[in-house]
Amino acid sequence: MESLIMGFALLLAMQDHGALALSLGGALAVTCLLTAGLMRKKLGWQIGTALQFGLVAYGVVVPMMYFIGALFAGLWASAYFLGRKGEAIRAKLIAERDQTSPI
Repeated sequence: MESLIMGFALLLAMQDHGALALSLGGALAVTCLLTAGLMRKKLGWQIGTALQFGLVAYGVVVPMMYFIGALFAGLWASAYFLGRKGEAIRAKLIAERDQTSPI
C-alpha cells in the first residue's frame, strides 16, 4: 500500500521537482515493495521503521506526504506494539498448555 502511495507522490513530484527528488522517491517506493518480503525477520522490521521516517521526510518534496507518512507511521507503530503484545500472550498460552498437558 505504501509503495502505491509513493508512486502517486512521485506523479505529483514530477511536475515541480528534479531528478534527485524523483530518484529518492522511486527508491523509497521500490524499497517499500521489497521490504514486504522481509517482514518475518528482524531486519525487515528495522528497514520498515527507517522507511516510515523516509516517507514522512518526503513531505519536503510533496507536502501532503507529511500527513500521509504520519498516518502510515502511526499504523506501523500500532502494528509493532500490538504484535509484540499478541506474541507475548501467545507464548504465555503455549507455555501454560505445555505445562498442563500430559505427554
